[in-house]
Amino acid sequence: MNDFNIDALKKAVAQFEKGVIRSLDDPDDELIRDGVIQRFECTIDLTWKLLNRFLKHYIGIDESVIRTKKDIFREATKQNLICNVENWFAYYEARNQTSHDYNSKKAHEIYKTAQLFLIDIKKLLVRFEELIHDH
Repeated sequence: MNDFNIDALKKAVAQFEKGVIRSLDDPDDELIRDGVIQRFECTIDLTWKLLNRFLKHYIGIDESVIRTKKDIFREATKQNLICNVENWFAYYEARNQTSHDYNSKKAHEIYKTAQLFLIDIKKLLVRFEELIHDH
């Protein structure tokens, strides 16, 4: 597991968290809110790709088991990497909504979901670090 690197995810989460913190200082600034949403998109995309790689290459889950992003999150839950699979489904659904159309109400909802995601992605980082340290 020495070649399993989470540095890119750590950096993405750090930048995402900075954006969330800054947005809390000025909650009416739509530009900052939109930046948080953009960082949310990048972070969740990096996360599912990293989870997919970890499950297939380090846990040994057969590719036939993981065909969709929901499969990735389900299997990550089974492997105790993430806690609440329904939350992760909601995060990815929110991420998908960002690319379809834009309106202020939807952006606000996605922004709130992104704040919840920050809590769970930080837990996943801790879990990854534990696994890396143990191997």
